[in-house]
Amino acid sequence: MSLIKYNSVVNDFVPTSFGHVIDRFFNESVARTGGSTAYSFVPKVDVFEDEKAFEVQVAVPGMNKEDFKIDINEDRLTISGERKYSKEKKENNFRSIETSYGSFSRTFTLPDNIDVNKIEAAYNNGILELTLPKDEKKMLKTSIRVK
Repeated sequence: MSLIKYNSVVNDFVPTSFGHVIDRFFNESVARTGGSTAYSFVPKVDVFEDEKAFEVQVAVPGMNKEDFKIDINEDRLTISGERKYSKEKKENNFRSIETSYGSFSRTFTLPDNIDVNKIEAAYNNGILELTLPKDEKKMLKTSIRVK
């Protein structure tokens, strides 16, 4: 006998709270839950800020650095790629796959004080890390003295 995660279609659509509905809207792929074979997923992203830069960390294990496309168009940063399905474990005609596969795209609006020419990206241990340095000459906050 094996343990199988309970996953009722009815329970997937009955939210436990309004926050749960909002979380599912922003974090789950319509293609994945809609029954389509063209899977996509939404990787988790953490954004940190200090006085010198923003750091964006995208959780995308199992990929290669060549699998990512990073574009800047005007004030938008787009990170996209595809995690390809490569193996499956078959036992007694049962398939168990919990990891999300498919294409993804995440877009972020950049603040005016980012130096786009100095943005760096690295992929280590399943985390894509982007460093977006701030341009010290472009101040977003200023005070105006009344004369």
